[in-house]
Amino acid sequence: MASTRRARATTAPPDWADEIHRRLQQWSIRQVAVVPDTGQKRLISLCAADPSWRMVTLTTEEEGIALLAGAWLGGERGVLLLQSSGVGNCFNMLAMNLTCRFPLLMIVTMRGEWNEFNPWMMPLGKAMQAMLERMGVVCVRAERPEDAGPATDAAAKMAFEGPQAVALLLTQTLVSAKRFTP
Repeated sequence: MASTRRARATTAPPDWADEIHRRLQQWSIRQVAVVPDTGQKRLISLCAADPSWRMVTLTTEEEGIALLAGAWLGGERGVLLLQSSGVGNCFNMLAMNLTCRFPLLMIVTMRGEWNEFNPWMMPLGKAMQAMLERMGVVCVRAERPEDAGPATDAAAKMAFEGPQAVALLLTQTLVSAKRFTP
C-alpha cells in the first residue's frame, strides 16, 4: 500500500531584495534615484514595477542627493540606490546634506570586499565606510539575507526620524561577488 503522507509545504525565505523593497514600502518611499547596478538588479526591478513609486535613472550618483533633497522639500521620501564605486562621486554633494539636514537614505552595494576580482574596486571599497562616516553619514551593514529587513528598518528610521544621512551597505557576502565575463 502506497504511503499517503503529504509532503510538507515549505516556504523559501524571501530574497533580500524582496525584503528590502517590502520594508521601503512600509517607510512610505515614493521616489527612487538609481544608477543601474547588477548587484541591485532585482531590487531595481521591484522598485521600477511599483506603481506608487517614481523611479529616476541618474547620469551620475550625486544627482540623486539633490533629487532626494527636492523630494523631501516636496513632502516625499526617497531612496538612492548605487554601487560603492559611485559613492566616490558624491562626497562634495554630501556637504548639502550636512548643511541642510534633510533625510538621506542610500542603499549601497559594496565592491572591493570579500571575493572581489577587480583590483580597481579595492581602494575605494576598503575605505568606503570610513569615508562616509567622516562625512557624517551613519553606516548600517547587511551581510546576510536575514539582516536585510532589520537593517533597512534601522537605516530608514535613522534617516527619516533623525533626520540624517544614512547608508545601508549591502556587503558582497550578501549580494555575492561579481564575476568578470569576457
